Amino acid sequence: MLKDLARVGLAAIVGVGGVAGYATYRIWAVGDRDDPRPADAIVVLGAAQYDGTPSPVFAARLDHAVALYLAGLAPLLVVTGGQAPGDQTSEAAVARQFAIERGVPPSVILVEDQGRTTLESLQAVAAMLAERGLHDAIFVSDRTHMLRVLRIARDHGITAFGSPTNRSPTDQDFGRRLAATRHELGALALYFLAGVNPPDTGAPTEP
Repeated sequence: MLKDLARVGLAAIVGVGGVAGYATYRIWAVGDRDDPRPADAIVVLGAAQYDGTPSPVFAARLDHAVALYLAGLAPLLVVTGGQAPGDQTSEAAVARQFAIERGVPPSVILVEDQGRTTLESLQAVAAMLAERGLHDAIFVSDRTHMLRVLRIARDHGITAFGSPTNRSPTDQDFGRRLAATRHELGALALYFLAGVNPPDTGAPTEP
């Protein structure tokens, strides 16, 4: 009996390790793929902001998204991210101002400012695009975040392409990338098993 239990336990450990290893490979492989192309919109995922100033992680995402817009890849820029408890403004409002200051016309910016998780934001973005008869979008976030972003977007009917920033603090060293990967493994597990996502504001990937 003890030997059988030990074998079952060992098999479970090996199985979980195999799944985690494959998921890690997929997170890194998708995150290393840059696939910008003409689309209906560019969507930038929110991250922490401090009294109206985007965090370094958020600023890296926004710089990349603005560059894609100014390069003419899409006629619309969608900024996302709600307001954390105690904040005076939302991530999306900070992102909108950041983009305007860098030459993006206010009239082409769509704002999703209620989502506190990647899932909530992308559900709202999918509805916003559908209301306008739009079908495809370029998604901008960190490398380790891209697998989850693209999966959720496609699950909600969006033809999604990824263009991760390569200047995020989460990529500055192996330790930070590993911490961001661990966060994503947990978030992906929650999404696949329970259909929910953890709050992204203040995530451990944030310096």
